[in-house]
Amino acid sequence: MSLLQRLGKDDEFDEVKPIFGKRGKDDSEDVYQQIKIEIHGRIVEEMDAEQQLLLENAGHDQAEKDRLEEFIAQYCQRVLSEHPFTLPRAEQLSLVSDIRDEILGLGPIEPLLKDDTVTEIMINGPKTVFVERMGKLHLTKVCFQDTAHLMHIIERILTPLGRRLDESSPLVDARLADGSRVNIIIPPLSLVGPCVTIRKFSHTPLSVENLISFGTLDHDMAVFLRACVKARLNIMVSGGTGSGKTTTLNVLSSFIPDGERIVTIEDAAELRLQQKHVVTLEGRPANIEGKGAITIRDLVRNALRMRPDRIIVGEVRSGEALDMLQAMNTGHDGSLTTAHANGPRDVLSRLETMVLMSGMELPVRAIREQISSALDLILHQSRIQDGSRKVTYITEVQKMEGDVIVLQDIFRYVQTGVDKNGKVVGRFESTGIQPAFLHKFKMEGIDIPVELFEGDAFNNKGEKIDG
Repeated sequence: MSLLQRLGKDDEFDEVKPIFGKRGKDDSEDVYQQIKIEIHGRIVEEMDAEQQLLLENAGHDQAEKDRLEEFIAQYCQRVLSEHPFTLPRAEQLSLVSDIRDEILGLGPIEPLLKDDTVTEIMINGPKTVFVERMGKLHLTKVCFQDTAHLMHIIERILTPLGRRLDESSPLVDARLADGSRVNIIIPPLSLVGPCVTIRKFSHTPLSVENLISFGTLDHDMAVFLRACVKARLNIMVSGGTGSGKTTTLNVLSSFIPDGERIVTIEDAAELRLQQKHVVTLEGRPANIEGKGAITIRDLVRNALRMRPDRIIVGEVRSGEALDMLQAMNTGHDGSLTTAHANGPRDVLSRLETMVLMSGMELPVRAIREQISSALDLILHQSRIQDGSRKVTYITEVQKMEGDVIVLQDIFRYVQTGVDKNGKVVGRFESTGIQPAFLHKFKMEGIDIPVELFEGDAFNNKGEKIDG
C-alpha cells in the first residue's frame, strides 16, 4: 500500500493528537499554512535532478502526477515527524493536494478551476475570493498567504504567455492554458491589492439544446436562428457584461456549414468552433518599449485578404466596427460579432460611436446607412435578476426611414413576475411579424415554417390562448 493511500486509512492514525485540538479556528489555519510553507520550501530546496524531471513531467502525465503526490506525501510525513504534533488524516490529505496545486497549478484557486459549477473567479486581493455559480456571487473560504503569494501565482499565469505586469504596466489581459480568460490589475491602480478575474472556459462547448434546456431561448427561436446563420445573415449579439454573449456566439457558429472557411478574431481566444476549416487570430499588446501591438482592427483588415467565407469577431469595441461593417457590405455575408449594449436600439448608437472612433470623419447619416445595409439581425441577451440568461430580443434591422434606422422585433422575452423561490417567471413569444429577409431563406433552399411568426395570444394571467 502506498504512503498516500495510507494517509487515508482510519486505523493508521487512531492515536493521533490533532494539531487543531484546543486551538481557535484562526490559529489552526495559521499553523496549517506555516506547515504547508515549510514543506513546500523543503521540497524546493532539496529536490535533486531526478525529482526536478519528475516535476516537469507531472503536468503532462497522470502516472508522473501520482508519483509526485507520493513524493510530496513522503515530505509531509518527514516534516510532521519533526514536530511534536500531527495533523489529522483529512488535513494530511489536504496538505498533499494543496502542495501539489502550488507546484503544478495555480495554488489555492486550483480547486475552483476544476469545479464545473463555477463560471467566474474574482480575486480581490490576497484574502478575498468570490465565485459566480448559476449567475450568483458567493464569497469563498479560499485565500492566499499574502500579496507576495498572489503575485507569484499571477507570474505563473503570465510567464508562459510572455506578458509583463509591473507598476509601469499594471493591467493585462491573458488566458489560461485551457482558454479561460484572465484580467489582472495591480497597485497602484487597484487599492485593495492585486485583483484577478477569471472567466472560465467550458471544456465542453454548449449546444443550442443546452441553451433551450437552460431557458435562454425556446425551440422556435432556435429554429429561426439556425436558418438565419445558414442563410448567411449578418448577426450581432449584444448584451451586458456576463450576459452570455460569447456562449451564444459559439452556439450560433455551430450552425455554419462544414465546407466554409471561417476566420475568427479575438483579443483573447475564447471561441471554440467545431468546423474543420477555422483560422483563429488573436490580438497582441505592445511590448516593453510600447511597440508591436496588433489590434483587432489590424486583424479584421488582414482577414479580408485571407479569402474568408465568414468572419467572426469576438467583440467590437472601437474603430474596428467600421472595418467590420465594410466587410459585411462587400460580400462577406454571414459574419458574426458581439458588442456591449443595453438593448437593440442602443446597439445602433454604440456602433455609430465606435465608427467615429476609427478617425474617419463621416456624416452620421452615412454611418447609419452603412449599419442598416450591413446588419440583418440583432440578438440581445440579458442577465435577469435571478442570475439566469435570456435572449430578450431577436430584432430585424430594416432600412432607413428619413434619418432613422427602423428596427422590428421578431421574438422577445416577456417577464410576468417572480415565483416564491425568487426565480423569474416569463415567456418567449413571437411578435407575429414576418422578417423582410425571408426571401434569403428561399434563395438558400431553407424551409422555415411560417407558423413561427404567427404570434401568440395570452390572457391577463400569462396563459396561452389556443385558437
